[in-house]
Amino acid sequence: MKQSPNHNSPWQLARRAERMNPSVIREILKITERPGIVSFAGGLPSAKTFPVAEFARACATVLRDDAAAALQYSASEGYGKLLEMVAGRLPWAVDPGQILITTGSQQGLDLVAKVLIDTDSPVMVETPTYLGALQAFTPMEPRIVSVRSDESGVDVDDLTRKHVAGTRFLYVLPNFQNPTGRTMVEARRAALVERAAQLGLPLVEDNPYGDLWFDAPPPPPLTARNPDGCIYLGSFSKVLAPGLRLGFLVAPKAVFPKLLQAKQAADLHSPGFNQRVIADVMQGGFLDRHVPTIRALYKAQRDAMLAALSREMPGADEEDPDQRMTWNKPDGGMFLWARLPKGMDAIALLPKAVDKGVAFVPGAAFFADTPDPRSLRLSFVTPSVAEIERGVAALAAAVRENMPVAA
Repeated sequence: MKQSPNHNSPWQLARRAERMNPSVIREILKITERPGIVSFAGGLPSAKTFPVAEFARACATVLRDDAAAALQYSASEGYGKLLEMVAGRLPWAVDPGQILITTGSQQGLDLVAKVLIDTDSPVMVETPTYLGALQAFTPMEPRIVSVRSDESGVDVDDLTRKHVAGTRFLYVLPNFQNPTGRTMVEARRAALVERAAQLGLPLVEDNPYGDLWFDAPPPPPLTARNPDGCIYLGSFSKVLAPGLRLGFLVAPKAVFPKLLQAKQAADLHSPGFNQRVIADVMQGGFLDRHVPTIRALYKAQRDAMLAALSREMPGADEEDPDQRMTWNKPDGGMFLWARLPKGMDAIALLPKAVDKGVAFVPGAAFFADTPDPRSLRLSFVTPSVAEIERGVAALAAAVRENMPVAA
């Protein structure tokens, strides 16, 4: 919501500040603080997965053995041992000198925007795409170009038609995408990387959810196929804990120095203490033991949501998808994408669903241009199975009561 100017104030906002908007999701999360609300809205990892005991031990170890360095200013690139650990976990050969530790992967998006986007420069995104990326890119005043996407990923032919010279990059989340939960198939990845190289189009690959696969790992990253044509973003938030605010980016040598300079201007470096704690926790193959427990929990909760949707939603026997609610079955990650029956609007439905005790995120927030008013995002990882069942029943009741009356 644009605020009215205060004519008594001496502060004059930059033009880019007027393009900043509050996060729709963060605003919805305020609603979920009401007692009794089951929230399918937040993209929050389950607190059940946080390795609290390991963090307690690592904090004590770091303070005992390395307190002076951990509590001092440090290198902007990141803690050397952590950089080496990140490089060792990536599925292609990476020089640790091309890795930059960021204050959450969201900072990686902000740095990319500052370094690569000029006013009116074209930037391509999937349809729909991650809201946080749009928030990071928009203040730099680009011209956002939405590329058609489907359950297999980016439509490469549509990308070719819409690409123009000078397009700065395509931003893409190939694995268990936020908001749709979809995964780009191998054939589409190969075609996208090949076409992007032909067009001279850089790719910004965001992969915070890639380790959260349920039955089989996703295909290799786009960046592994063309490291010099991609910037890769990763995160520790989904496999360890988001409160530590640590992520990383891998960048080609052609752009890494400028990303590093932007990082120095933003915050000098990410917290050295947090970096050492994470490095200590990761020793001895901890993630190889820990991440499978996260996958098992999230898969069980995805299955509970799918079962509840099938059981509770009206019109399950209706063949026409326009006459019933539809949803996908993600192979990993944290989100499920759904569409309401024809004639319904997710934004209009939200307050009615909240009145019944359940919250979700309307899908319109994730579209750069023409939104789909019928779409909504459901997160299945934070509520318990009992809460999922109760929340889906409440959502189904709201849908049932607000479905258009057939003519």
